Amino acid sequence: MTLVKEPVRISPLAAAREQLAKCADILGIDAGLRERLAYPDRVIQTHSPVRMDDGRIRMFPGYRVQHNNALGPYKGGLRFHPQVDLDEVTALAMLMTWKCALVGLPFGGAKGGITVDPRKLSLRELESLTRRFTSDMVTVFDPKKDIPAPDMQTGPREMAWIMDTWSVNMGYAAPGVVTGKPIAIGGSLGRVEATGRGVVIVLLELLRFKGVPHKGARMAVQGFGNVGSTAALLAHQSGFKVVAASDQYGGFYNPDGLDIPGMVKFTQAHGSLQGYDGDADPMDNEALLVCDCDILIPAALENQITQENAERIKAAYIVEAANAPTTPAGEAILERKDVIIVPDILANAGGVVVSYFEWVQGLSELFWTEDEVNQRLREILERAFDSVANLVTTRDLSFRMGAYSLGVGRVTEALRLRGLYP
Repeated sequence: MTLVKEPVRISPLAAAREQLAKCADILGIDAGLRERLAYPDRVIQTHSPVRMDDGRIRMFPGYRVQHNNALGPYKGGLRFHPQVDLDEVTALAMLMTWKCALVGLPFGGAKGGITVDPRKLSLRELESLTRRFTSDMVTVFDPKKDIPAPDMQTGPREMAWIMDTWSVNMGYAAPGVVTGKPIAIGGSLGRVEATGRGVVIVLLELLRFKGVPHKGARMAVQGFGNVGSTAALLAHQSGFKVVAASDQYGGFYNPDGLDIPGMVKFTQAHGSLQGYDGDADPMDNEALLVCDCDILIPAALENQITQENAERIKAAYIVEAANAPTTPAGEAILERKDVIIVPDILANAGGVVVSYFEWVQGLSELFWTEDEVNQRLREILERAFDSVANLVTTRDLSFRMGAYSLGVGRVTEALRLRGLYP
């Protein structure tokens, strides 16, 4: 199975600012606040040197963008990916600001990343890079200022290295400096599954809102990493029929439903779907996006649904598990087709919600059971969905503009109340 062709890159920052402008028009935000919301508070860029296993020194570009902290400390993931650049990280930091505000968390938005393919590094090289980047960011990360978390191709292991490096530099153990840590050093139960679980919670709320039964509904999942595979498994267990699933190496389709538990076990053992030999037909990522299904879950990279393929999408509902998977031009086509899109800032908010739970548990040194975590997650996401659905109904907005109106509106109100210093 060959690697799929990468989609054409569309500026994620331009797309994020376009969505912000639409929302600002709805809310009647003045020109000064619009400009303030469109730009980050701070941009930090590093070039971290790492001694490779062959003895040579290699430089890795790294970024941390702090978009807005009107509601609380900066919060956002740290991704390792060869396509990471400042434009992407700035856009994702902005989306984190709206996301935290939408679900009512006392956080602002941030995002970070290193331009690297971690699969091409040895374990020692990867640890050295993570620790060096953390050292370069030692005055940026802080439990009361900026708290990173896992994102694309990072997880509990990398968060443990970040926590240890920061703690060693500061001279005291600081579990609250990062979330998504292993349980043994202050992580929260339910954190690893939180984003995927949240996707399914929001999807069930959407179908309830639309009066559509979920049992037997056909689902396609693009991206079978932590978020996509968790969402697929929980959806399968809830009675959905997952007919298509893929990762960067390609995927599989079975109109009668895939063996999702078997595929999850295979990826846990092999790291991807490459080599999977189940009762299904091969399918590439582009074909998956336009396959015959009721629900499409894009859980991979941004800019997957564009004006080039939106017209051919057959799904009636799209739930954005990935960040910014739909371009504005693609969304305009889908809206004309009456496709319902639940935006990323609502659909994938489960991760940051449970990150908040982890931060609170660490600061209070009182930890919750997994059932308590999952129940509190459900309550927050259901409440957020109901608030968005109310705007969709009463103001005739799309789900994206309903979610943006709540998130952007809350940040705007906080900025107005706090004023402008000096």
